[in-house]
Order: sequence, then C-alpha cells, then structure tokens
Amino acid sequence: MRYAEVGPGERSSRVAKTKLFDALGEIAKALSTGRRVEIIDLLAQGERSVYEVAAEIDQSLANTSHHLRSLANAGLVRSRRDGTHIYYRLAGIEVEVLWSALRSTAESERADFPQLVTAYVGPAGQYPIVDHSELLGRLKDGSVTLLDVRPEAEYRAGHISGARSLPYREVEARLASLPTKGEIIAYCRGPYCVFAPQVVRLLRSKGIAASRLKDGFPEWRLAGLPVTVGSDVGLIPAEDSSIRDR
Repeated sequence: MRYAEVGPGERSSRVAKTKLFDALGEIAKALSTGRRVEIIDLLAQGERSVYEVAAEIDQSLANTSHHLRSLANAGLVRSRRDGTHIYYRLAGIEVEVLWSALRSTAESERADFPQLVTAYVGPAGQYPIVDHSELLGRLKDGSVTLLDVRPEAEYRAGHISGARSLPYREVEARLASLPTKGEIIAYCRGPYCVFAPQVVRLLRSKGIAASRLKDGFPEWRLAGLPVTVGSDVGLIPAEDSSIRDR
C-alpha cells in the first residue's frame, strides 16, 4: 500500500505534534515508579530536604536524588539550596491535581486497588468516616476536637483551620490531655496515610469517640477550604465556604 507524499507543512505539523506528546510522555515517565509517586504524596505536605525524603521513602540518598532529579526535569518539583542542603517542593497546585487524578483513576479502574489500600491502611468500616462538609459544619458549631496527627513540621507548614497538633507517635502518652466530652476527628496526609487510622483505632480502644476525615490536609486545601499556616490553631470563618468533596 502506497501513501501520498506528505507536504512540508504537514511534516512540520507532525514534528510539532510529536514534540508536544513527547513532552507529555516525559511527565508520565517521571511518575513511572512507586517511589516517585510516593515523593509527590510526601511533598504535598510541604517542602523537604533530600535527606528527609530519603528517610521517608526508605531509599538511599543516591537513589532519592535520582528520583528527585527525574521529577524536577519533568517540571513536577522545584528545588532550592540552603548552604549544603537542597530542599524540594511541588512545582504547583497542578501537580496535586495530577496526583489526585491518578488516585481516582486507580480507584476506578484497577479491580485490585481496594484490596491494596485495605492491606496498608486497614479495613473500612472499623470507625466512622467524616467528609469535608460534615467536618466544616462541626468545626463551626464547636462540637468536635480536630487532631492533626502528622509530624509537627507538617502542621506548621499548613493545617486545617481549627485543628490542634498531636503527632501520632505522641497520642498514647498524651491521652490525658484530650477532651473527655464530644468526639475527636483525626486526619493526616491523605487517603493512603496510616497515621489517622492508627490513632482512631487507639482512641476507640480506650472508649473515646473518634472518627477519621475521609482524606487529608492536601485534599482539604485543594478543595479551597480554610487553612492556617504556622503554629496558630486558626479559626473557621463564620460564612459558608465552597465545598468540592471528592
């Protein structure tokens, strides 16, 4: 079968299209390993040094640096140098949107994905799950204590307004400091974070009414809901906020 000769304009268009889709492919290639996707999830909490990232993903410094360079070359992360240390952060909110879309696709299209989540996070149905709308309403009426159980540095980088910091490793030692009335809601890094589920199970085993936010701080922020930066607890505005629950 013979094809008609392609004109100069068409060849130019083909070259441009190839470059365009190759650029998109580079982004997909940068996310081709689980460790790089895990880095995106981590950096959604805030800036991290290379050493901190390596410790979190349980990789050598050399491997971690390679992964970070690949993400940077694809435009997904940015870096800055402070003395001898290099710090990385997500390039922008669009990267969080991409990460959210990747999760949604996996949850919708991979038949084994619920089992994979359960094997890591734990079975669903062990405790109540609270969505954004319910949490926002209960924060406004003061009927709940909200715990951010991520490491304190992540809390300071940004947290849900009205939340108090109580890192998951410290919860059992500080049970006496928790309110004795009302319900406690815990949240952490996102839907695939084990900190909040562990805390909720612990609290419920002690007879304390506890629930978990359905996802985490990045999803709350992405939905445009009230957040606070620093060590201040912050307040939920009295007026209604726009809620985009996923």
